[in-house]
Amino acid sequence: MWVTGGSRCRVNQENPPIRIYIIGNDGITPCREATATVNDGEVAVASKEELHAAPLSGKRLLALWNALPGVEKRRKVGDRAALIDQLWPAIEALPEPQSDPKRPSKQDAVIAMLRRPDGATVDEVARATGWQRHTVRGVFSGTLKKKLGLTLASAKEERGRVYRVDGPASA
Repeated sequence: MWVTGGSRCRVNQENPPIRIYIIGNDGITPCREATATVNDGEVAVASKEELHAAPLSGKRLLALWNALPGVEKRRKVGDRAALIDQLWPAIEALPEPQSDPKRPSKQDAVIAMLRRPDGATVDEVARATGWQRHTVRGVFSGTLKKKLGLTLASAKEERGRVYRVDGPASA
């Protein structure tokens, strides 16, 4: 099933394997999905036989081996088939990729800024989010006040009009 990318290509299988390994310039990425996206220059394999058949040079196989954690580094490829036979169990032992923890949304960041004791100005929120000033004001009135039911308090201070969330912490 090895597939090399043309521009972008989809790898589909009728009997999906437990794992597919995408071999690229930046290493080996294990995937659980039966459908994996392969970019140009990448190879997808699902078995040792497919790794044997894949168009990978000995130099690239050696680099893959040496990049694996906890293996004794090699200087020479030696027998290509023997290297693949050693490489495959090491690839299968790779841990599952951890999904990235969800980063907070911009809305969550805005609410956190407004919950600080010193609050936030429209300009500060605009700088932190990359939004235009009118978008910040729209979020304040539409999303925070109307949709989420938060109470916003504002006061004129030295740095300008400062907004604070004045209400329940359940947002």
